[in-house]
Amino acid sequence: MERTFAIIKPDAVAANQTGEILTIIQEAGFRVVGMKMKRLSRIEAEGFYAVHRERPFFASLVKFMTEGPVVVMVLEARDAIRKWRDTMGATNPANAAEGTIRKRFAQSIERNCVHGSDAPETAAVEIAFFFSTSELL
Repeated sequence: MERTFAIIKPDAVAANQTGEILTIIQEAGFRVVGMKMKRLSRIEAEGFYAVHRERPFFASLVKFMTEGPVVVMVLEARDAIRKWRDTMGATNPANAAEGTIRKRFAQSIERNCVHGSDAPETAAVEIAFFFSTSELL
Protein backbone atom coordinates (compact mmCIF):
# COMPACT_ATOMS: atom_id res chain seq x y z
CA MET A 1 0.00 0.00 0.00
CA GLU A 2 1.11 3.53 -0.73
CA ARG A 3 0.12 6.87 0.76
CA THR A 4 -0.31 10.19 -0.96
CA PHE A 5 -1.23 13.69 0.10
CA ALA A 6 -4.32 15.52 -1.17
CA ILE A 7 -5.95 18.91 -0.69
CA ILE A 8 -9.47 19.99 -1.47
CA LYS A 9 -8.73 23.62 -2.29
CA PRO A 10 -10.65 26.76 -1.21
CA ASP A 11 -12.64 27.02 -4.44
CA ALA A 12 -14.16 23.56 -4.02
CA VAL A 13 -14.75 24.01 -0.27
CA ALA A 14 -16.51 27.35 -0.89
CA ALA A 15 -18.68 25.74 -3.59
CA ASN A 16 -19.77 23.00 -1.15
CA GLN A 17 -18.14 20.29 -3.28
CA THR A 18 -16.20 18.67 -0.42
CA GLY A 19 -18.73 15.89 0.14
CA GLU A 20 -18.94 15.00 -3.55
CA ILE A 21 -15.15 14.95 -3.85
CA LEU A 22 -14.85 12.74 -0.75
CA THR A 23 -17.41 10.36 -2.26
CA ILE A 24 -15.35 10.16 -5.47
CA ILE A 25 -12.23 9.46 -3.39
CA GLN A 26 -13.89 6.61 -1.52
CA GLU A 27 -15.55 5.18 -4.62
CA ALA A 28 -12.13 5.17 -6.33
CA GLY A 29 -10.92 2.79 -3.62
CA PHE A 30 -8.89 5.10 -1.41
CA ARG A 31 -8.82 4.80 2.35
CA VAL A 32 -8.68 8.17 4.11
CA VAL A 33 -6.06 7.72 6.86
CA GLY A 34 -5.92 11.38 7.90
CA MET A 35 -8.12 14.39 7.26
CA LYS A 36 -8.64 17.86 8.65
CA MET A 37 -10.13 21.15 7.60
CA LYS A 38 -8.05 24.24 8.18
CA ARG A 39 -7.40 27.71 6.90
CA LEU A 40 -3.83 28.14 5.70
CA SER A 41 -1.90 31.15 6.90
CA ARG A 42 0.19 33.05 4.37
CA ILE A 43 3.34 31.59 5.99
CA GLU A 44 1.97 28.02 5.69
CA ALA A 45 0.96 28.50 2.04
CA GLU A 46 4.34 30.05 1.17
CA GLY A 47 6.13 27.20 2.92
CA PHE A 48 4.04 24.48 1.33
CA TYR A 49 4.44 25.92 -2.17
CA ALA A 50 8.07 27.05 -1.68
CA VAL A 51 9.14 24.95 -4.67
CA HIS A 52 7.19 27.44 -6.84
CA ARG A 53 8.60 30.59 -5.15
CA GLU A 54 10.37 31.81 -8.30
CA ARG A 55 7.43 31.12 -10.61
CA PRO A 56 5.29 34.05 -11.83
CA PHE A 57 2.12 32.51 -10.37
CA PHE A 58 3.49 32.09 -6.81
CA ALA A 59 1.86 35.21 -5.27
CA SER A 60 -1.55 34.49 -6.78
CA LEU A 61 -1.32 30.82 -5.71
CA VAL A 62 -0.59 31.83 -2.11
CA LYS A 63 -3.44 34.36 -2.19
CA PHE A 64 -5.84 31.73 -3.55
CA MET A 65 -4.82 29.05 -1.05
CA THR A 66 -5.35 31.42 1.89
CA GLU A 67 -8.74 32.82 0.80
CA GLY A 68 -10.77 30.17 2.63
CA PRO A 69 -10.65 26.79 4.32
CA VAL A 70 -9.07 23.72 2.72
CA VAL A 71 -9.36 20.02 3.51
CA VAL A 72 -6.00 18.28 3.79
CA MET A 73 -5.90 14.49 3.57
CA VAL A 74 -3.68 11.46 3.48
CA LEU A 75 -5.02 8.82 1.11
CA GLU A 76 -3.96 5.19 1.00
CA ALA A 77 -4.33 2.68 -1.83
CA ARG A 78 -2.27 0.46 -4.04
CA ASP A 79 -0.26 2.80 -6.32
CA ALA A 80 -1.97 5.74 -4.54
CA ILE A 81 0.09 8.56 -6.09
CA ARG A 82 -0.61 7.59 -9.69
CA LYS A 83 -4.19 6.62 -8.88
CA TRP A 84 -4.94 9.95 -7.17
CA ARG A 85 -3.39 11.93 -10.03
CA ASP A 86 -5.54 9.98 -12.49
CA THR A 87 -8.63 10.60 -10.34
CA MET A 88 -7.88 14.34 -10.14
CA GLY A 89 -7.26 14.81 -13.88
CA ALA A 90 -4.96 17.25 -15.67
CA THR A 91 -4.01 20.50 -13.88
CA ASN A 92 -5.77 22.45 -16.60
CA PRO A 93 -9.42 21.35 -16.45
CA ALA A 94 -9.75 22.04 -20.18
CA ASN A 95 -7.30 19.15 -20.72
CA ALA A 96 -8.72 16.88 -18.00
CA ALA A 97 -10.34 13.60 -18.97
CA GLU A 98 -14.09 13.17 -18.63
CA GLY A 99 -15.07 11.81 -15.23
CA THR A 100 -12.09 13.32 -13.38
CA ILE A 101 -12.52 15.67 -10.43
CA ARG A 102 -10.97 18.63 -12.22
CA LYS A 103 -13.07 18.14 -15.35
CA ARG A 104 -16.19 18.11 -13.19
CA PHE A 105 -15.42 20.83 -10.63
CA ALA A 106 -12.37 22.96 -11.54
CA GLN A 107 -12.83 26.52 -12.77
CA SER A 108 -9.40 27.15 -14.30
CA ILE A 109 -5.78 26.04 -14.34
CA GLU A 110 -5.18 27.97 -11.08
CA ARG A 111 -8.55 27.38 -9.39
CA ASN A 112 -8.39 23.65 -10.00
CA CYS A 113 -10.12 22.40 -6.82
CA VAL A 114 -7.67 19.69 -5.71
CA HIS A 115 -3.97 19.03 -5.17
CA GLY A 116 -2.04 15.79 -5.15
CA SER A 117 1.56 14.75 -4.58
CA ASP A 118 3.52 13.95 -7.72
CA ALA A 119 6.08 11.47 -6.34
CA PRO A 120 6.76 9.36 -3.22
CA GLU A 121 9.37 11.87 -1.98
CA THR A 122 6.96 14.78 -2.43
CA ALA A 123 4.17 12.84 -0.70
CA ALA A 124 6.39 12.18 2.34
CA VAL A 125 7.28 15.88 2.67
CA GLU A 126 3.72 17.10 2.09
CA ILE A 127 2.19 14.61 4.54
CA ALA A 128 4.69 15.60 7.24
CA PHE A 129 3.95 19.29 6.60
CA PHE A 130 0.36 18.88 7.83
CA PHE A 131 0.20 15.64 9.86
CA SER A 132 2.11 14.08 12.70
CA THR A 133 2.49 10.29 12.67
CA SER A 134 0.05 9.98 15.56
CA GLU A 135 -2.71 11.66 13.50
CA LEU A 136 -2.64 8.99 10.80
CA LEU A 137 -4.69 5.82 11.20
